[in-house]
Amino acid sequence: MLFSSCERSPSPADKKATKETVTLFRSLYKLQNQGVMYGHQDDLMYGRTWWYEKDRSDTKDFTGDYPAVAGFELGHLELGNERSLDSVSFAQIAEQIKVHYQRGGVITLSWHANNPLTMQIPDTLRQRQHGTAWDVSSKEVVASILPEGKNHDLFNTWLERLATFFISLKDDDGTPIPFIFRPYHEHSGSFFWWGTNICTDEEYAALWRYTVDFFRYKKDIHNILYAYNTDRVTSLEQYMRGYPGDDIIDMLSLDMYDRGEQFGGELDIALEFVTMEAIARNKLTALSETGGRRGMQDWWSSVLLPVVSKYPVGYVLTWRHTYRPWFSKMDAPAQPFPDDFINLYNSPTTLFLKEIQEANIYNR
Repeated sequence: MLFSSCERSPSPADKKATKETVTLFRSLYKLQNQGVMYGHQDDLMYGRTWWYEKDRSDTKDFTGDYPAVAGFELGHLELGNERSLDSVSFAQIAEQIKVHYQRGGVITLSWHANNPLTMQIPDTLRQRQHGTAWDVSSKEVVASILPEGKNHDLFNTWLERLATFFISLKDDDGTPIPFIFRPYHEHSGSFFWWGTNICTDEEYAALWRYTVDFFRYKKDIHNILYAYNTDRVTSLEQYMRGYPGDDIIDMLSLDMYDRGEQFGGELDIALEFVTMEAIARNKLTALSETGGRRGMQDWWSSVLLPVVSKYPVGYVLTWRHTYRPWFSKMDAPAQPFPDDFINLYNSPTTLFLKEIQEANIYNR
């Protein structure tokens, strides 16, 4: 059942998707039945001990190869800032998106948008998460930015700023660069203002639909593949709560970090029903965020790889290596990954940039 539809020619949900976007979608759909791509958030922007050095990458430093998928964060772009919530220059992000695309890699963008409702309220209690994406103090946020909501005009301004950035992402010939956009992620949790207990399923679906319609119809942007995403889930019913519809979604993805010995079994169960549902709907798949168990040195080969290798998972993306400029030479890590990461790299079931280049996913 998992592989029966691979003979078809599935296409992006956007009927006006650019040729390059259609090619990318079909290439990724085919590849997810051949191996799992490795991705890393902010890999091209910094590591734990370095900051924005030309052509540098923690993955490349350790393996000699770049990740197949490069992740970037857009939080604070909506505010008109020059740098993201992780202090990364948006101009440099755009530059590295172009570079990775020219190399033949895949780009995915996340968006931890500020809380448009609470950020306007003075923080008299000095709460650390006040006004951020993690501020879940109100259940009225999503309703406030939908049409007729009091913050709808503000939200439109935010989307305009994202649209301007998206439109700027072009190659040397002026062709729009296709990318995967994963906003409003980890919906099954309740730690973001769009979380499952912070808004209704109907509001969440409406938020998704309004966002896609804004970019697709109002701004005429057709080089985006949209990724639906949850945090850990235990059933397909839980996973599909708030799902906005096949006509606007291109990928079914899941985030799950290792918090203990039960992780392998939980991930196995979740990936089985998520990937089966994705294939049934002709959608792409991904384990779009994950991370190892603290103190476990062979996690990559003994826990992660055996599970993701069982299913048509398009890519696995691990989160960023937080830059720590205060490291002394004595305290700085000797290498960006544990030794076991090389076993993931050498596995015949994983794909890094060199394999993606050989696959020619953009049909150049």
